[in-house]
Amino acid sequence: MRRRLFIQTGTWLGLSGLSAATRAHHGWSSFDQSRPIYLEGQAVEVKWRNPHVELVLELPETLALPTDLAQRPLPAQTANVDGPALLAKTVLPTRRDRRWAIEFAPLFRLGQWQMPEIRTGAAVSMVGFTFKDEQGAAVLRAEYVFLDGRTYGLRSGPA
Repeated sequence: MRRRLFIQTGTWLGLSGLSAATRAHHGWSSFDQSRPIYLEGQAVEVKWRNPHVELVLELPETLALPTDLAQRPLPAQTANVDGPALLAKTVLPTRRDRRWAIEFAPLFRLGQWQMPEIRTGAAVSMVGFTFKDEQGAAVLRAEYVFLDGRTYGLRSGPA
């Protein structure tokens, strides 16, 4: 079954046919939260705006889980997130796309975390969720972002 996305113009499109430039906002519930995945790379396109900050991440040719991922300190959030368990079960994606569209939280939430604006060319890594069985477009909803030696939790505001 192809996932569908309602574009603000009122047109329904299959996600697998969208490029990063033409995809649009959709709900968090469409992401498989039972299988966190890890991505890292370079931001090659950034849209720092509402309703959600978006970027295109270019992955290196070889991607590996950091050996310290499960031990990384995580910030407290107002949402009940078992961050250590989430990091412990994080895996690499099975698909081989070199570019992924990343969806972050709204600007208001990033402001609560005092997360700096990510610029084109920045190195960034994250743990998040994609679609069930990695079907459709290479899109990730970021749960934790690792940037400049800090970790930002994006499910809710800081506790």
